[in-house]
Amino acid sequence: MKHLLILWIVSCQAFNSPAQHTVEVVKGAIVRGTTDTKKIALVFTGDEYGDGLSAITKTLNQKKVLASFFLTGRFYRNPEFKSGIKTLVKRGHYLGAHSDAHLLYCDWSNRDSLLVSRQQFTHDLENNYRAMRQFGIGKKDASYFLPPFEWYNDTISAWTQSLGFMLISFTPGTLSHADYTTPNMPNYRSSEKIYESIVAYEEKRPSGLNGFILLCHVGTAPERTDKFYLYLNTLIAELTLRGYEFLRIDNLLKTE
Repeated sequence: MKHLLILWIVSCQAFNSPAQHTVEVVKGAIVRGTTDTKKIALVFTGDEYGDGLSAITKTLNQKKVLASFFLTGRFYRNPEFKSGIKTLVKRGHYLGAHSDAHLLYCDWSNRDSLLVSRQQFTHDLENNYRAMRQFGIGKKDASYFLPPFEWYNDTISAWTQSLGFMLISFTPGTLSHADYTTPNMPNYRSSEKIYESIVAYEEKRPSGLNGFILLCHVGTAPERTDKFYLYLNTLIAELTLRGYEFLRIDNLLKTE
């Protein structure tokens, strides 16, 4: 994991640098790759729901795109998803950890207030990686860890690094991560609005979506019938026309 430690140090030193060949780091987690090239990582997280697994896999295969999937131990152990996960592994997608039981690490209103002990954090993460072993995924194959709820602080980042992993999260600015919302939620966003937010960001920002970690969910609650993963084909086609290349997260963030 030596290269990850070097990357973390360089990233933190370069966070306030205007140079575009550095990664962006927030509270110890990488949230964006370098912005000097038109490369994106499509990232999908999963815990309880996996209704989009088949559709997402089919679209990625048709478009010849490799993506990254960060799944909880519960997801890996769910027999309903076993076949789909095996297909992801076979086709060369990146599979990583998203915690075992999808714990909330920090208070929503006070990010510095931890809700888990270091022992709880470590035990939960180890269980996540244990569940991944049945699919032939070892720790060396999944060095990047995406925290549950995408909510963490400096302490969680430090604990992650001490275990030999690198914490990452999504790139802020679009509504892609809101694809889990249901109509009864005050923060509900339709799939059309989510799609429009991604395109609008790309058009209005000088660096567009360069280096973006674009996060969506592999499934949603049944109450959300407007599934954003059904827009994936259109999204990939549009961004490909705009010159973007889709990479696995490890290839997007790799160091020379």
